[in-house]
Amino acid sequence: MNIGEASAATGVSVKMLRYYEEIGLVRPALRAHSGYRVYSEKNIAMLRFVRRARDLGFQVKQIVALLDLWQNGSRASADVKSLALDHVRELEQRRCELDEMIGTLVHLAHHCHGDERPDCPILTGLSAQDETPPKANKKKAPRRSFAAVG
Repeated sequence: MNIGEASAATGVSVKMLRYYEEIGLVRPALRAHSGYRVYSEKNIAMLRFVRRARDLGFQVKQIVALLDLWQNGSRASADVKSLALDHVRELEQRRCELDEMIGTLVHLAHHCHGDERPDCPILTGLSAQDETPPKANKKKAPRRSFAAVG
């Protein structure tokens, strides 16, 4: 398979395929006499693994660890689970941060008249000296945490 076919088969762009090889995330594909990359089924499986891990928000460093675990037949599933649950906690933290940003922006937008007047609470909030726009005083529904799943 050439690089375009590998890209189509894995959902990883040609640019990202080259980047993953460049940073050592995946082994470079073999080269034909013509110099073109030739991807094997093993390469394709690895690229699909990487794409799925990226779809789940894993960072490159975490994907390296996951690839090592995936390729290690004597791995302990506890190690994989630990890495996954650490990532869940990171995602939950990011979700909380996004919820706060959304709440703040909704609060600011709610107080903006959105008319022909020049005064705008959104711009005032963004230019506040404390550099932190006011937060909305809004109770949030409790979120289910998967980090503590045993």
